[in-house]
Amino acid sequence: MSNLIINEARLWDTLMETAAMGGLPNGGVARLTLSHHDKQVRDWFTAQCEALGMSVTVDEVGNMFALRQGQNPDLLPIAMGSHLDTQPTGGKFDGILGVLGGLEVLRTLHAAGYTTDAPLMLVNWTNEEGSRFSPAMLGSGVYAGVYSRDYADGRTDVEGEAFGTALEAIGYRGDVKAGDVPFGAMFELHIEQGPILEAENKTIGVVQGVQGMRWYEVTLTGRAAHTGSTPMSMRNNALLGAARVIEGVDRVAHGFAPSAVGTVGFIEVAPNSNNVIPGQARFTIDLRHPEDAALDQMEREVEACIAEAAATIGLEAEVKRIAKTDAVAFDAQCIDAVRYAADKAGLTARDIISGAGHDAVHVARLVPTTMIFVPSEGGLSHNEAEATASHECAAGVQVLLDAVLEYDRRHADVRKAA
Repeated sequence: MSNLIINEARLWDTLMETAAMGGLPNGGVARLTLSHHDKQVRDWFTAQCEALGMSVTVDEVGNMFALRQGQNPDLLPIAMGSHLDTQPTGGKFDGILGVLGGLEVLRTLHAAGYTTDAPLMLVNWTNEEGSRFSPAMLGSGVYAGVYSRDYADGRTDVEGEAFGTALEAIGYRGDVKAGDVPFGAMFELHIEQGPILEAENKTIGVVQGVQGMRWYEVTLTGRAAHTGSTPMSMRNNALLGAARVIEGVDRVAHGFAPSAVGTVGFIEVAPNSNNVIPGQARFTIDLRHPEDAALDQMEREVEACIAEAAATIGLEAEVKRIAKTDAVAFDAQCIDAVRYAADKAGLTARDIISGAGHDAVHVARLVPTTMIFVPSEGGLSHNEAEATASHECAAGVQVLLDAVLEYDRRHADVRKAA
């Protein structure tokens, strides 16, 4: 077991191979959930797992589970995984490193003829990004019982296509109920998507948990009118209301600094014409903080800001909370296995809290879970320029391998002693 070393060149070649599926001219990737390119990479993923003798199960929302048998088939598998979908202008590493890293672990074990005590599982979660169908982490959310299948099926993209329709169109509606493919623990490898590891010259982030997150969809409705003939005092400008709310979200987040963040990342204006006062503005709000009580207060202050803007300008306001994830503390035994693996590899590491949401947030409701971070160059992610060096990707996968093996060994020892 101590001699099992992952193949850095093979890992990097696999990352570059999959980056071509939805690849963009500037080096990024546009592999939106349930698109043609998502189907392409899913088909590829299935073929790679089956080549290792693994069986692949797909559930009713498209989550994919590849199973490698262990010495004790009665045990629940130890899972690895993340997601294959990207942002519209995403990078080569966000999400997919966790899937391909798990695949490299399995390839390494296969080549060595090594069989773990517990079975192993590799997971691709559907619609983690939430860029086509909101909210994010939808597939893992249905798996964990946070959302229903009907809720997921009814989510629509900007073109009006429903999640369920798109899922069936690419042939990835499985016949297994979400939540019915069990596993006993999960390790998720991911790029940091922030600047901390790089700034401190650390290779591994030992993730302690994930900050809480709230997403809202806000629609402000005023009155569309001619820009030249409507006096300023008689306007009900929905975009002006949105602008005031955007400023308010920024102000609220600064008020809870340095831990809080608040963002309006999507906005849609109607009728969106040069000489028409906007009659409607629809936008999203993203609030995050590592303490749920602080998030509650941020939510109240943002709601007050929306109400004030609407009342002042004469708008109707509709606010829907479309996602809520409480702050999560990861499992101590899983974290300790990651720390052991980083030490074993002689890698510099530091404890870290995830600022971004991940599928591990929902999974942690059900089973022992943790994450492993590797650096993001310049802290960039959700960007075509996203970059992580080959040796850093390899370091993360080596830690993933050794953490899973150590977790398996420790639990096998407990069973033998019982």
